Amino acid sequence: MQRYLRTLAVLICVPVAIASFTSLTSAAENVDIYRVPGRFGGWPANHGAWVWGDEILVGLSAGYHKNNGAGFHAIDHEKGEEHLLARSMDGGKTWKIENPSEKGALIPVGGALHGITPPGLKEKEWQDCPGGIDFTHPDFCLTARMTDTHCGPARFYYSMDRGHNWQGPFRLPLFDQPGIPARTDYIVDDKNTMTMFLTASKADRKEGRPICVRTTDGGKTWKLLSLIGPEPEGYSIMPSSVRLGPNELLTSVRVRDDKKRTIELYRSTDNGKTFQEAGTPVADTGLGNPSSLIVLKDGRLCLTYGVRKPPFRMCAKLSKDGGRTWGEEITLRDDGGCRDIGYPRSVERADGKVVTIYYFNDSEDTDRYVAATIWDPKS
Repeated sequence: MQRYLRTLAVLICVPVAIASFTSLTSAAENVDIYRVPGRFGGWPANHGAWVWGDEILVGLSAGYHKNNGAGFHAIDHEKGEEHLLARSMDGGKTWKIENPSEKGALIPVGGALHGITPPGLKEKEWQDCPGGIDFTHPDFCLTARMTDTHCGPARFYYSMDRGHNWQGPFRLPLFDQPGIPARTDYIVDDKNTMTMFLTASKADRKEGRPICVRTTDGGKTWKLLSLIGPEPEGYSIMPSSVRLGPNELLTSVRVRDDKKRTIELYRSTDNGKTFQEAGTPVADTGLGNPSSLIVLKDGRLCLTYGVRKPPFRMCAKLSKDGGRTWGEEITLRDDGGCRDIGYPRSVERADGKVVTIYYFNDSEDTDRYVAATIWDPKS
């Protein structure tokens, strides 16, 4: 069987409405990853997370704290925002912060709604990727980055040594779309083949809708396989995707319009050429939050997400049947101080426990920080 890596007749599923929930608060272990007075730590979902046994690497944004009022991120947009990496060698218990720009690999955060690049740092000139990347290399990882949250071009960096050194930036095509506000979501299919899920700008150049693209020559050229779902009234963004079989893909997306804030699924049974609606595992995320979807070693699916309504919390759901039905909501923690939380990425470590990484806060007036919850999906 080919090894597929994720920081990766069509059945249309009926959404499952669940009123009850299970709390793991007492059994879960919460760990601070990046918590610095006066700073804003955030958005792991934008950067990606990767795991090699008990070694875990995650990307994060590090800006400066500023209370911009209720309903806004507490980040100072006029000060620099860095892309940092956090690495754990013990399954998420302890972490060390790394700065890739110190090694000459500036991986900028991007996004007009976020911060600016710190003074004195300049990204290398973008290149066309020559191809030949071995995606199945045991120490490979990749991060895809945007220039704007609504529109603009995108690029990617990759590493062959678990994120210690990075190659890039390499251009991603626009795929005949107004813009590609890229975040990191990919599946390694074989040595030369990678399936990537991106967000494309809508026709009005606002965010956005998910797309599925693929390279078969190690990153030199990319092909648009499909636009996922109809163009939304609001947005359908930030896919998190897994491969369930040679031709079956499942992606979860963050959906928002005037009527709903949901996490919805799309399924492909023709290896990404077409996608069909596949249910709504989370019908209300408050003011909206993306999810992280992974396949556990025992074959179950694990979906983790933030809820931006009281109680402000991080949650999970599990599926035994490939995402066709979902169990009760599992509360990982419910002590958030305000809506400025979430954007998780989850990985499964060697002993089967899940490490869910996200940003969080203790109150509206306090710093935002990146944390992890270590929890057992079997409990």
